[in-house]
Amino acid sequence: MRMGPAELVQAAAMARRFYLEGKSKIQIAEEFGVSRFKVARVLETALERDLVRIEIRVPAELDAERSDALRARYGLRHAVVVESPAEEQEDAPDPENLGEVAADLLGELVNEGDVLGLAWGRSTIHMAAALDRLPPCTVVQLTGVYDAGTAERGSVEAVRRAAQVSGGEAHPIYAPMLLPDPATAAALRNQTGIARAFEYFDKVTVAAVSIGSWEPGISTVHDMLSDEERAHYASLGVAAEMSAHLFDAQGRRVGRDLGERCITVEADRLRRIPEVVAIAGGQRKAAAIGAVLRSGLVTSLVTDTAAADFLLTESAAGTRPALERADPDTV
Repeated sequence: MRMGPAELVQAAAMARRFYLEGKSKIQIAEEFGVSRFKVARVLETALERDLVRIEIRVPAELDAERSDALRARYGLRHAVVVESPAEEQEDAPDPENLGEVAADLLGELVNEGDVLGLAWGRSTIHMAAALDRLPPCTVVQLTGVYDAGTAERGSVEAVRRAAQVSGGEAHPIYAPMLLPDPATAAALRNQTGIARAFEYFDKVTVAAVSIGSWEPGISTVHDMLSDEERAHYASLGVAAEMSAHLFDAQGRRVGRDLGERCITVEADRLRRIPEVVAIAGGQRKAAAIGAVLRSGLVTSLVTDTAAADFLLTESAAGTRPALERADPDTV
C-alpha cells in the first residue's frame, strides 16, 4: 500500500532516530507515543520502501563475501581474502599485499604480554616489513633460516622488526632450517641461543606461518633438498609444506624423518598454539593451502581470491579442522 505524507514523515523520523542517532525502539516508541512493535513495523517498512538504504563497505582490496564463506567452510576463526592482482601470473609468488593485510590482522590479534612466533617464509617477511603497530610482546623465531647467509634480510630481520615495533624482546635463531643429518641438527638445538628460543615455543600465543606447495620456487624445503630426496618425499604423496613439515592432500603428515634434520617448531607444539595465522595465496598454492587447513594446525588464514575460489570448490562438508584442531592421523 502507498504511504501517505504523514506516514512517510514519521517513518523518516523514526529511521533517523534509530539508524543515525542510535536510539532504541523503546525510546522511539515513548517519543512518538506508539508501541515498540509499531516502531519495528515502521522501520521494516522504511527498508522495504527504500526510505532507508544500508550499505556495508569494506576497503576495495578485501572480499568480505569470500572471506566469510571461507571461514564457515573450514571452521576458521578468521579468514581474510584480498583481491588477486588483475593479471596474476600462474608462477607468481604470494601477492605482497597479503603481508600488508596480515600485518594489520596481527595488530588486532596480538595483546600486551603475548608471545608472537614467526616462521620462515617470504609472506611472513613481507608481513613483518609492513608492521606499524603491535602491543608490547615477546617475539620468537619458530624456524631456522633458508640460508644462514641471508639471515639479516630474512626471518631473523623479521623477528627483530616485529620486536622493534612492539618494544618487546626478540629471540632469533641464527641457524639454517635444514641440516645434513639429525646429529648436526640435535647439536645445534642444544646451543645456548637456539635452546633459549626453543624454550619459548610452549609460550607462543599467536604464530604466523607460510605455506608452500611441493614444487620448485614455492617450497623452501623442496629447494634445499637433493633431486633424490625430492623424489623420495614426492613418492610419499607430499602436497604441501609448512615450517619444514610435509603434508599429503588430506592434511596427514608424511616424511616425518625430515623433521629430525630441521630446526623448526614441532607440529604438536604448533597445534597447542591458540592462534596460528597462515599467510599464503595464488593459484599454485591453492591445493597446498587446502591440505594444511585439513591438518588442523592452522586457525586463521590470509589469502587471495584466486586461492579462495579453489578452496571454496573443495569438499569440506562436515569438517571444521581449524576449530577442532584435530590431527588427521588420529581420527
